[in-house]
Amino acid sequence: MSESYGDERANIVAETSAVDQLAVIPATFGAIAFVVGWAIVFRWISVTDTLAGIEYATLLSIGHLLAAAVLCAVGIFSTTGIVDTEPDDSTGLFTALAFGAIAFIGVGLTASQTLGTGATVWFPTSLVAAVLVAGVVLGVPEDLGVTLPVAAFELVVGLVVLTDVIGPSWVWSPNGFSASFVGPIAIAAFAMVGSLLCVWAGTNASKGFGSRGRELGAYALISTYAVALLAILALLIIFVVQNGLNQVLKGAQLWPFKLPFVLNGYGLQYDVNGIFPAIVGTVWLVVGAVVFAVPLAVGAAVYLTEYADQGRFTRIVETATNGLWSTPSIVYGLFAFAFLLPRIQNDVTLLTGQLVLGFMLLPLVLITSREALQNVPDEYRDASAALGVTQWQTIRSVVLPAAIPGVLTGIILGIGRIAGETAPILLVLVREPFSASTPSVLGSFHFTATAPFITNDALLGPATALPYQLFAVITAGVGASQEFGWGTALVLLCVVMFFYAIGITTRIYFRKKLRQ
Repeated sequence: MSESYGDERANIVAETSAVDQLAVIPATFGAIAFVVGWAIVFRWISVTDTLAGIEYATLLSIGHLLAAAVLCAVGIFSTTGIVDTEPDDSTGLFTALAFGAIAFIGVGLTASQTLGTGATVWFPTSLVAAVLVAGVVLGVPEDLGVTLPVAAFELVVGLVVLTDVIGPSWVWSPNGFSASFVGPIAIAAFAMVGSLLCVWAGTNASKGFGSRGRELGAYALISTYAVALLAILALLIIFVVQNGLNQVLKGAQLWPFKLPFVLNGYGLQYDVNGIFPAIVGTVWLVVGAVVFAVPLAVGAAVYLTEYADQGRFTRIVETATNGLWSTPSIVYGLFAFAFLLPRIQNDVTLLTGQLVLGFMLLPLVLITSREALQNVPDEYRDASAALGVTQWQTIRSVVLPAAIPGVLTGIILGIGRIAGETAPILLVLVREPFSASTPSVLGSFHFTATAPFITNDALLGPATALPYQLFAVITAGVGASQEFGWGTALVLLCVVMFFYAIGITTRIYFRKKLRQ
């Protein structure tokens, strides 16, 4: 009996291992299709390009059909008992609703756009299809509910692309919209959506369904999504570099070092027009905003966390701070335009721009500083108090140093937002987007014997900044070419990364100090 049981168990393990390997096929295709889809979106490849003599559109459609066949086979093998799996009795309400939503969208688009039916026809038809699909998925065992809907989606997508119903020359202009969607984008979208479904279903099936399959399927889907976000960020950076690098390096030479686009101003006296005044203006905007906002925000966070009673007042302040952080930047700009501008020189000034960006930075630094202070263990405070140290000395010498990494994180995030803001400075900073001279803030301080005892013409004069200059070139088409705009975008990206690098390096330094 023991030998018979051992042989039977070995056969089951071999069968399950084979199905595991089979289920990896759609997951692998999903990962590849995801990359190819983004490559098509960023135009690194075209759907009409060939690999081994076959167009990418055809290769993707074959992959969709192969994934559909494999998932269908895995689901049938599992539910008929050919292989040993552990599916639950139901797929779950969330999964059923998700597939119902996909059915609603697919049937609705087909009925309204392809067949040209009105809302009185396509909406109830789509609703019925969604209810039917969701009901079927909810009613069948998990192995069928996971594999067959994804297989059906992949089958439809593969046939639509393979039969050229949606091909490279396909164009869709939805009723009531001015935009048009082209075939390559649709094929890429099918690839990316199908890839996520295949990764989820394939990973789920490869682990025999059940709780372990759902866990690893969700983990694979979330991991793919996280990698996608990082990939999108990397692709955006690469895209900006590709379009702007030639402009940035225009007229450059190594010895003597010369980088005209970065180091020149804008005017007839320059062989190559540059953006140096805008770079300096952006740096001074960020520096001024940080000098204005950070001490106020950290001081307020210390008071609210260490001194104020935790009651209605602190809750009101917390709610108001969260609301201020989510307020659109143009509202800050309008506030500065209506309130600050008439009270500061009654004209656009660098100081007004610094203040409005400081107001935008203040809520985030306050929020993150409070969280950083609250995360400092109370044992630190108790140990310091036991030594007879005053509360302020404890805050200054113990609590704040421990919270500095969290405070710096908020400052880094805030700088990343304000450095690229256009709407506020559009109203209060810029008179002429392209300037030949830079604001000399440090060299413009003058001391007087009468109030206000110190003046600075540079702070009270207009300036330009990279975000506004980019807006003027790309959106408004003022003053320069599109290549100039892409070069400006690349430099702006580098400036923001530079501020990030400073903040991250400082945070790492203080973390090391805390561990010593």
